[in-house]
Order: sequence, then structure tokens, then C-alpha cells
Amino acid sequence: MRHESPRTEVTDGTILGHEAVGTVVEKGDSVSTVELGDRVLVSCITSCGRCRFCKERRYGLCTGGGGWIFGHLIDGLQAEYARVPFADTSVYKVPDELTDEQVLFLSDILPTAYEVGVLNGGVQPGDTVAIVGAGPVGLAAIMTARLYTPGRIIAIDLAPSRLAKALEFGADVTIDNGKEDALARVMELTDGLGVDVAIEAVGVPQTFELCTELVRPGGRIANVGVHGHSVTLHLEKLWARDLTITTGLVDTFTTPQLLKLVADGRLDATVFATHRFPLGETMAAYDTFADAADTHALKVVLEAEPVLIQAPTLEEALAVR
Repeated sequence: MRHESPRTEVTDGTILGHEAVGTVVEKGDSVSTVELGDRVLVSCITSCGRCRFCKERRYGLCTGGGGWIFGHLIDGLQAEYARVPFADTSVYKVPDELTDEQVLFLSDILPTAYEVGVLNGGVQPGDTVAIVGAGPVGLAAIMTARLYTPGRIIAIDLAPSRLAKALEFGADVTIDNGKEDALARVMELTDGLGVDVAIEAVGVPQTFELCTELVRPGGRIANVGVHGHSVTLHLEKLWARDLTITTGLVDTFTTPQLLKLVADGRLDATVFATHRFPLGETMAAYDTFADAADTHALKVVLEAEPVLIQAPTLEEALAVR
């Protein structure tokens, strides 16, 4: 795993991946919402549908065997075949008129940015929003924040190529924090007040602390980034500013809404796919993604060969291996 967070530790040999679109080739007796041959979006979060948290639509906290398990607690989705637990509540049938790439990123990054960033941050019409980090999740936050007609979106990053992408995705202003003081520039843009909402989409101490400085009194900080190190919370400076700080794992309760927005032409999720590789070239795909500074990769798509409905059963396929 190429991340330092303890939440991402997996057992050697585990198949990775938690974003996928696939075709149903076998289903359990209790699955009733999809049929063989259906093309489905697989959510990065599985839901038992019965526990307290699932009943509250907080599927990421599922205590009934679901939650974030793909590529983490069980084998993931970067494979020809994958088993999806709790399929009735964890997959979504893809409308025939939509392509795989139109819906693929509704597995994770779009609902993550939307729920953990935009909704938790309480973005409202007219707000000034700072998004710190213009990688795929930060760009998804820009895209979904625009649904709420904020007055201004400010994107902050160190990579000129990603800041250029931020403008394409709908940012109004970009700040290269390697060349200018982001805090000073934001204060200049907001008449010294600060932004209404700061969305942290990197996951390092420096960017989180920057967010706490960017927001106005009474402002909101939505942490989306996955942190691998401790972050200092300067309550001696923050306690009187009445700030709201939210964190969280995506619940994917907005997936049906996002699917409708894509189907209605309100969101174009295909813009995230910058590179494509066959499944057999997975390591080259990972290298391309890891070297984003040079390759300008956003999301890298792995494409498996199409399967027939007459494919062997999952047990037979695994036995062959």
C-alpha cells in the first residue's frame, strides 16, 4: 500500500481496489435487486442494512460486516471477478444509456468529496469556499460544491498542472502555495475575514492547520483527507472563534442522487479518467498514478476483458487459479 495511514494496512496478498463497474455473473439466493447480466456500480462502502448506523444512513460505520472492507478487510475489486457482500444495498444498476466511465467515479471520490466535504462543510449559495488540495478528491469537491452556487471557490495546491485542472473543474481563483502565501492571499480576497468553508483534501498536518487559519470566525472546516500523522489542534487560538470541524468516512448515501445528476447531464464524471490500462498492466498503472507530477494523472482506469453471462461460477473461477 502506498499510504502511511494505519487505516490502510492490509494483509499481504490481498487484492486491492474499491471502485468498480461490472456485470453480474452470479448472485446469491437472497439478492433481489439485480439480475444476471445487469451492469452495476459497486459502492466503495457495503451496507448490511440492519444495524443502527445503516438505519441512520451512516453506512461507513456499519457494524454488521459492511463499511469500508474492499481491498482492506476482504479482497478488493481490481480483478476479473469479485464478490460483493450485501449486494442488495451495496450495488446500483447502471442505466443503459450511461457508459462505465460516466459512473465509475461514483463508487468513491464523488460521494466522498460531496458528503464529507461539501455537505459536512455546509456549503451554501454565496459562500466563499477554499479547497486545499486539487487532486482527484479536491477536484470532485470543486465539482460538487458548484451545485450549491457558492459565490467563489478558491483552490490551493502546489502543482501548477492541478491548479490548471481546478479552473477547468470550476474554481474561480487558484493559489500556488509554493509561490505565494496562501493565507495572505485568501485574506486579501475576503477583506481580511476568511472563507466561509475550508475543505481539506490532502491529509497532512500542514494543510489541516492551514484550513484552521483560512476560515472566518464561525466558519466551517470539513476534513476529507486521510491523515497518517498526528495533527496539532491549536485550541488556544481556535476556542473563541466558534469554528465547526467535521471529519468522517464516506457513507455513499448520495450515490442515487449523483447517478441521477450524471444521467441528467448535470455532472460529467468522465473528466477524472486521464489514463487507461488493461488489468494485466496494473503495476504500470500504479506507477503512472504515483508519478502524477510528471504524468498529470488524475484517475487511472483498469479495464478487464468483458465477461459472458455463461462464465464459470465464482468457485470454479477461483479453483482454476
